[in-house]
Amino acid sequence: MTAQLTFRGAADDDTSTLVGLYDDAARWMLEHGIEQWKPGGKDAQHFRRLIGSDTHEVWLAQDGDEVVGAYEVWWDDEAAWGVRPPDAGYVHRLMTRRGARPGTGRAMLAAAERRIAAAGRDLCRLDCMTTVPRLCAYYEQAGYTAVGDLAGKVAPDGSTYGVTLLEKRLR
Repeated sequence: MTAQLTFRGAADDDTSTLVGLYDDAARWMLEHGIEQWKPGGKDAQHFRRLIGSDTHEVWLAQDGDEVVGAYEVWWDDEAAWGVRPPDAGYVHRLMTRRGARPGTGRAMLAAAERRIAAAGRDLCRLDCMTTVPRLCAYYEQAGYTAVGDLAGKVAPDGSTYGVTLLEKRLR
């Protein structure tokens, strides 16, 4: 990646950009046979709730003036990881804009890891649908280790799906 990305916390007026990133990523997944996200699956209210939260953060990645991606950092994730001591941050919804420079996703993941370490947490955790081995391999290539599986993670609509739990030691 030749350009330096900059990162900033999302604000309420970024919600339409975030919804657009999510929907574009969901359409790309469907076009490639990945049934993980659905267009319309996250609305402005979802992102607004996280932006105003003490337990979640939403970050935007910019290449110059263009927003090229976003991600969420959560400070707990009981739905996937159960009750845990406050030793980790959890990355969700790593989204890159189509046409973003190669390496943008990895740079965003590294920025999330730096944010988590700066908060005094030793681990970065995430989950990946077990039906998307290509994505699990992407995270493993970034230094993550699979530490378990959860067969019945509950989606907002009440359906369940399987995830692989991955973590990376930051310090």
